[in-house]
Amino acid sequence: MIAMGGAIGTGLFVASGKSIHDAGPGGALAAYAAIGLMVFLLMQSLGEMATYLPMADSFEAYGSRFVSPSFGFAAGWNYWYNWAITVAAELVAAALVMGYWLPDVPAWIWSAIFLAILFGLNAFSVGTFGEAEFWFASIKVAAVVIFLIAGVAMIFGILAGPSPGTSNWTRGEAPFVGGWSGMLGIFMVAGFSFQGTEMVGVAAGEADDPKRTIPKAIRTVFVRIMLFYIGAIAVIGFLLPYTDNRLLKASDNSDVSIAPFTLVFDKIGVLGAASVMNAVILTAILSAGNCGLFASTRMLWALARRGKAPKLFSRIDARGIPWPALLATTAIGALCFLTSLLGDGVAYTWLINASGLAGFITWLGIAWSHYNFRRAFLRQGHSLDELPYRAAFFPAGPIIAMVMCAIVIVGQNYQAFTSDTIDVKALLSSYLGLPLFLAIWWGHKLITRQPKADLATASFRVD
Repeated sequence: MIAMGGAIGTGLFVASGKSIHDAGPGGALAAYAAIGLMVFLLMQSLGEMATYLPMADSFEAYGSRFVSPSFGFAAGWNYWYNWAITVAAELVAAALVMGYWLPDVPAWIWSAIFLAILFGLNAFSVGTFGEAEFWFASIKVAAVVIFLIAGVAMIFGILAGPSPGTSNWTRGEAPFVGGWSGMLGIFMVAGFSFQGTEMVGVAAGEADDPKRTIPKAIRTVFVRIMLFYIGAIAVIGFLLPYTDNRLLKASDNSDVSIAPFTLVFDKIGVLGAASVMNAVILTAILSAGNCGLFASTRMLWALARRGKAPKLFSRIDARGIPWPALLATTAIGALCFLTSLLGDGVAYTWLINASGLAGFITWLGIAWSHYNFRRAFLRQGHSLDELPYRAAFFPAGPIIAMVMCAIVIVGQNYQAFTSDTIDVKALLSSYLGLPLFLAIWWGHKLITRQPKADLATASFRVD
């Protein structure tokens, strides 16, 4: 439920409309399927490592042990930054959604209220966090299932009048608008939509029986998420023409009444469809923010415990809550208050782009770490039979995932380079996180002079 809660959010409920508008129904479906395949390979890699070495600082520890200490250092800070920034982005989105009902209330007030709620859910106990996430995720899953059932009924003409058939897949440039460039242009959006599935790696550090529960989560969660995303994109593509400008305008979260899910429910005749979907989207936002605060807090605590962050953040109370790390991460979430200075849409765009890029860097690190993990495991005389969960398609799986992540990271906003005049603002918005990650990685290596990981002596001990 943590993985599903982190992965089903505004990327599906709102941004899917812009994806179909930009790439057409076929292009959007292919792009989400391609990113879904990449995530499947990554989850296989993560599952193998997390079941054998379940640790809360999984991404930092795997990178340090199987790539290099400097890469692991940068990966850990990148993951903390990724989800701390995502918390801020979700708080901005929550304020925008509340503006649908109460437009006269300043956005920063809603951000402050929701930040306090998320802090409270993470401050009591891990059980409180888990219980809240279970219900948040349940509401989202129920909404998607109802949407899929109703959408299929509409496609076959059972609900809401005559079926549109395949007309929306054959009009204009459909089904593939813009060809390969159209698909590449929405890869980052699709990737951001799937981000959160890797949270099982963090949760493994506090799971009761990771060798049993993590493989089960890996096998079942991915299939469900793919079904939800591919199914939803297909339903929207059949029922709404990609030329509908409302799909493009809904992408900034400013008007939930024209979000694709709302438009479909409105066609069915659901009373107050916009208000219903507004409530579901708000739940999705709080769920993603709840997961993000949990994951980033644990990563900062783990970094401090290993001497890679100030020692203050390694403290925990009697219930196991890392208070200093939680307070510091919550403070980063308060970046949402910058919206009062920058304007809601500007801040949200920058935060989403920064989080999306950091997420792909994390995924690339998972694939690279697993590639070396398996090599080190065999080199040290271990048998594959010792692994509680074995990744399929090795070594092709992590290699393909690494290549796909690299393509998306480099090509996410290639238009900024090919236009007549270079858009510096667009470049900074899209790529600022990459030189920041490289600076942390290489800066740590320059200062510490630590060599790359020796696969013959890499540690497989849980600590």
